[in-house]
Amino acid sequence: MGVAGVLGIVFGSMAALFALIIVGAALLKSSSRSETTNPVAIPSYEPPSRETDDPEPFPTRTRPTQRESQEPQTQPKVTLNTSLRNNTVYRAGALPRLNCPAGNASIFNHSQLKALILKTGKCMDRAWGPILQKQGIPFRPPGYAIASRRGRGACGDYPHAGNIVPYYCPRNSTIYASTSAMARGNGNARGYGEIISWHGGIVSMMAHEYGHHVQNITGLLNSWWSSTLDSSSQSGKLALSRRLELQATCFGGMWMRSVAASYPVSMADRRQLFRFYGQVGDYPGYPRDHGSPLNNNRWFRQGWEKSKAYQCNTWLAPSSTTS
Repeated sequence: MGVAGVLGIVFGSMAALFALIIVGAALLKSSSRSETTNPVAIPSYEPPSRETDDPEPFPTRTRPTQRESQEPQTQPKVTLNTSLRNNTVYRAGALPRLNCPAGNASIFNHSQLKALILKTGKCMDRAWGPILQKQGIPFRPPGYAIASRRGRGACGDYPHAGNIVPYYCPRNSTIYASTSAMARGNGNARGYGEIISWHGGIVSMMAHEYGHHVQNITGLLNSWWSSTLDSSSQSGKLALSRRLELQATCFGGMWMRSVAASYPVSMADRRQLFRFYGQVGDYPGYPRDHGSPLNNNRWFRQGWEKSKAYQCNTWLAPSSTTS
């Protein structure tokens, strides 16, 4: 079985535990303070000294020699860095500002929410594809399997019993989700719709899952898995999982910012998103694999406010911001 197959099994079995689970209703009363008091994490990674999209200086010769003009032009071979800390993706910069109007879809209507997820998924392709390809990273879009209630995918059932979250399956590069579970909840798990009825909350969660796809095609996912296998302690494995998940949240924040003008995401909507991400994360009594609500809020804001790929380098961030 290949690495993708092993990762598929792991992601499927972990999805029941590795969930962005809703924190108690008490946070609803105090969440308005988080949007202004929580500091934004600043990774210590430094970007390249010259932006990759800066124009090259004018050449000293403006006219090629006859021999030069006859020789075929070949593209230099790109050597990709697939490591966690210095991955090539960090040179990709910001996502382009795209026109991606969401309309008035209801999250409680399966067909409307499914159509919105697929539509905004195409917008995510248009955002991520060009900036990854510019760095020599081969791009392919993910697939989607969106059920009204439940289904079975390559990485297991979705949603899992008592779970609401969508999941990304690296075995077949597909994002699986149940619209009813996300909107209304499942078993004792509250739905996202009980915190934020605006569809931007669920779409931002799908942008998080798309972030896992970005991690997959850039080699981050394989590097994370190798590091997890090499870790000798459960606490070390969980710390790696939190950095992986918080990075995906940061990538999701980048995309929401890229479509803010056309989606649109108003100032009030942005405040709702910040409050929302202050209420999702690791739940007491469950494995600490996704990060605290404080840090989920912090990294979503990091992607939104800093809005560049290298600012989502959780692997070089202080451990206090990935706890």
